[in-house]
Amino acid sequence: MSRDTSLKKGELTDTYYYILLSLMKPKHGYLIMKSVEEISKNTFSIGPASLYTSIRKLLDAGLIKLIDESSQRKIYMTTDEGVKFLKRDIRKKRRMIEAAEKIFDERGKF
Repeated sequence: MSRDTSLKKGELTDTYYYILLSLMKPKHGYLIMKSVEEISKNTFSIGPASLYTSIRKLLDAGLIKLIDESSQRKIYMTTDEGVKFLKRDIRKKRRMIEAAEKIFDERGKF
């Protein structure tokens, strides 16, 4: 599923998920990449091209906002709508995990 399609369907790719989570506190691009690695415990990373493409799409969707561009670095933050979107995605992921755990538990393999 393309990133554009996922946002239109109200779903987050892993890249969008980690960027939104990272931007709960204001950050510029390089710090977003580092924060994503930290949040994911180095199991996920985003390169510069993917990051800035995703930032543009998240800005267009109103899920993040540019809060400072006066310095050399643009600073972004998750919007209230982005927080709602993220929370909805987390609830969905929890339900998916619960369903999977139940199936594995029923089979005695979890």
